[in-house]
Amino acid sequence: MSPRAFTHTTVLRDEAVQALALRPDGLYVDCTVGGAGHSLAILARLGPGGRLIALDRDPSAVLVARTRIADHLAVTPGPAAEVVHAPFSELGRVLEERSITPGEVHGILADLGVSSPQFDVAERGFSFRLDGPLDMRMDTSTGATAADLVNTLDERELADILYTHGDEQSSRRIARAIVARRAERPFERTEDLAAVIAFNIPRKLKKPGIHPATKSFQALRIAVNEEHEELASLLVDALAWLAPGGRLALVTFHSGEDRAAKQALSRLAKGAALPPAEAIYSSHGPPSVRLPHPKGLVPSADEIARNPRARSARLRIAEKLA
Repeated sequence: MSPRAFTHTTVLRDEAVQALALRPDGLYVDCTVGGAGHSLAILARLGPGGRLIALDRDPSAVLVARTRIADHLAVTPGPAAEVVHAPFSELGRVLEERSITPGEVHGILADLGVSSPQFDVAERGFSFRLDGPLDMRMDTSTGATAADLVNTLDERELADILYTHGDEQSSRRIARAIVARRAERPFERTEDLAAVIAFNIPRKLKKPGIHPATKSFQALRIAVNEEHEELASLLVDALAWLAPGGRLALVTFHSGEDRAAKQALSRLAKGAALPPAEAIYSSHGPPSVRLPHPKGLVPSADEIARNPRARSARLRIAEKLA
């Protein structure tokens, strides 16, 4: 995808960058570079001694970000910058390969939402409004697709995904219908799956203006990309790699991931451990982080008016203590 075709409006850009409390000579990581909106704003505030490492699991986003960052540095040279194709669950590996040690990173940012190009390009298979192959992978080079899940998982597994990741009240009925239909022919297209889901949601549960497949498609996307596992990994790694006083900024977009981020950061602020440290999960010690805005920050009314997709976003910030 060309940089010109990759169109995405960065949500909470200024607030997220400000939350990092940038120092001109600092080392920062953008875990979800996307169209480079946050990364470019970070680079604009770094001096010659600064450094940015940007990650993304989407190969298209990596190519776009590399071009945009190179163009920016050609006009405004100064800080060092690199874009790496990797999910943020591999943050530790990426930093180790660059001879960075735990405690050296001054700020980590992650925008957990799906980018507009992923939603708006039918071939990516994220949208129930655009007919395309049933894919939903953020990294199109690896992993199981949504078609793989709906065509192979048993009824109970499908129902659990729809309920756990999408809070879909009709999860069992939908899963039963999917299994029955795929016995005739497998699911291959988004429009086909969306139609089966919509048909199996009772009229009383359908809401005006909201597509009946919204929750189910969200749930499948989360499962395909293991988004909850990725977030859990990032929260643990961020604490290890941040320097004292370093900041973590997370932009969340749906209740499940925001709840997970809120609960994890609240535990750290109270001196509790995070899983998988189950043996000390109930123990408390000195707080690991400070939360400058415990309730998080939300987009302004003006930003939501300009970009309706920002309406569900929330920015959570944590500052690592000693």
